[in-house]
Amino acid sequence: MAQVLETPIEYLKGVGPQRAELMRKELGVGTFGDLLLHYPFRYVDRTRFSTVADIAEEGTAVQLRGVLKEVRMIGEKQARRLTAKLTDATGTIELVWFRGLRWLQPILKDGGEYIVYGKPTLFRERYNLAHPEIESAITWDQGAATPLQPVYSTTEKASVKGLNSRGIGKLVHALLPQVQGALPETLSAELVQQLGGISREEAVMEAHFPQDQKRLDLAVKRLKFEELFYIQLQLLKQKLLMQHDVKGNVFAHVGAHFNSFYTDHLPFELTGAQKRVVKEIRKDMGTGHQMNRLLQGDVGSGKTLVALLSMLIALDNDFQGALLAPTEILAQQHYKSISRFLEGLPVVVRLLTGSTKAAARKCLLTALKLGEVHILVGTHALLEDRVVFQKLGLVVIDEQHRFGVAQRARMQAKAKVPPHVLVMTATPIPRTLAMTLYGDLDVSVIDELPPGRKPIKTVHRDDHSRNAVFDFLGSEIEKGRQVYVVYPLIEESEKSDLKDVTDGYESLSRRFPLPKYAVGIVHGRMTPEVKDYEMARFVKGETNVLVATTVIEVGVDVPNASVMVVENAERFGLSQLHQLRGRVGRGAEHSYCILMTGAKLGNDSRTRISTMVRTQDGFEISEVDLRLRGPGDIMGTQQSGIPELHMADLVEDAEILQDARRVARRLLDEDPELQEPKNAAIAGTLREQMKEKAVWGRIG
Repeated sequence: MAQVLETPIEYLKGVGPQRAELMRKELGVGTFGDLLLHYPFRYVDRTRFSTVADIAEEGTAVQLRGVLKEVRMIGEKQARRLTAKLTDATGTIELVWFRGLRWLQPILKDGGEYIVYGKPTLFRERYNLAHPEIESAITWDQGAATPLQPVYSTTEKASVKGLNSRGIGKLVHALLPQVQGALPETLSAELVQQLGGISREEAVMEAHFPQDQKRLDLAVKRLKFEELFYIQLQLLKQKLLMQHDVKGNVFAHVGAHFNSFYTDHLPFELTGAQKRVVKEIRKDMGTGHQMNRLLQGDVGSGKTLVALLSMLIALDNDFQGALLAPTEILAQQHYKSISRFLEGLPVVVRLLTGSTKAAARKCLLTALKLGEVHILVGTHALLEDRVVFQKLGLVVIDEQHRFGVAQRARMQAKAKVPPHVLVMTATPIPRTLAMTLYGDLDVSVIDELPPGRKPIKTVHRDDHSRNAVFDFLGSEIEKGRQVYVVYPLIEESEKSDLKDVTDGYESLSRRFPLPKYAVGIVHGRMTPEVKDYEMARFVKGETNVLVATTVIEVGVDVPNASVMVVENAERFGLSQLHQLRGRVGRGAEHSYCILMTGAKLGNDSRTRISTMVRTQDGFEISEVDLRLRGPGDIMGTQQSGIPELHMADLVEDAEILQDARRVARRLLDEDPELQEPKNAAIAGTLREQMKEKAVWGRIG
């Protein structure tokens, strides 16, 4: 019976070949099962109507019933809009639409009675409804079967062909009788009872056409829990498999390399968080099972030093270490930092990138194969087949979200026994996202900064304050400090009013002229040689102001730089702003981050800027970022590994997610192989799901 869910959608009454193609392209619906999972995103209480006179605030959605008058198309081409007035017994409100005008205008009739739904906005001291949903009162009355009307997501192209929310609802209504009995239970009887006693089939039916609010709440909670439960069950199951089945090299002791560095060459005392994480890693690498650990730490928290200490443990056990970075500039920074840390110690560190010359590459690869290179730092160049280690024991992957699973697997294939894996990120991941993406990994967090790091004062300024900002930069330069000024573009675009980096360079060069001052410029279109030259001048203190694009987001460490100015800060994401701010505050002096914006800001931009000004906690910032952008945008759409969620929301449903993980963990503790009869439905569902998709958080 479950095979009915695989039936192509064109075989549903009311669809047909043309509509089916449209549903596939516009809605991602290709089968009966897909349509069943196309849940409503909200519900309108059909029993509740407001009047025009009731409207007293913006933003709160209202449902009105009235007569439509003065339906008119106004403006031309890009500025066209459709307006109308809706009148009830208490007053009149203007309606306006900017999209879908061609299909809307013919169906709106002067003098007809309509139901409208939308959020009021105040314009010139009068409320209006911009782009409200609208439907004939006659059609509405005929369809009023339940008090809660489902509202489905759709597109303008689909709506033109009758696949608006109401049209989709009709198709779902036609589908439900055909799939009855095709939705077997996926949870144990015990879990079903804990979730309110509602079966899976009942939950799906209620989600589309709820009888009442109480039943709807039970159905939604049940479906959200189920989605998140199976994600966590897969991840935890994978973690058990990794711990028991994937053997790893035993790093049995800590020897001369680690102890000599720790005792005599450590430049500063480790923080408590760093010590805790090093202990966790040491314990992992001594178990005989492959380590798969995610290391989260804010900008400047000392992750590189922890990675180095981990690689020294590998060396003490006669293994090599590799550090993989996503960009050449970051790989170079790691190479320089590690080389500086290890100065005077008998450890050979080498750098391999795409720009390594052929002769040097040949010598390096020979030495690596012979075991004469102890630590290899590099970019994607490390993934090449000709890069062969004698005995690779530990792979450190920095900014790991920039690498795909296949790329990480290639590093693991470079050893007979899978090397231990430590993945690092300086982009704090919200707890809910980390639990979903990396739930099969052990997670370490460096949650404190090294001593002596002063908080960075962050302020927001607009263009009216530019002269005052320049004066402040001058005062910092007079104290011997250096300044970053970051722009979002390389050169001016006719379609953009963004401040561009070349114009900014010229402006700052006039404000801070030679010979008293030196202004440098760095951007992505420069050759590596020119870029390195400009960077080196800034590092040496020969340049007072470095004008740059986001190429300096990671990999630049200049303790003397005390000010970060971000132009058009409203155009940057929160994570990027946080990374940029982390370029300063690395010395003993007070540091500043100045976020420059235009005078007018949208709601999201204002939230981003105010968050940056309010806090420096990367995890708090990441939570705000998750709410604003969603999980796929944060992790990158192609390699994010975000599972498709039809009902649950990683932002809104954090509590359900944590509950689902607790239940999954308890279940596997009691029945690791899911062999007990009471768990038969869960075991069967898990097998089906693991056939269909890869495990999202797996490293190798």
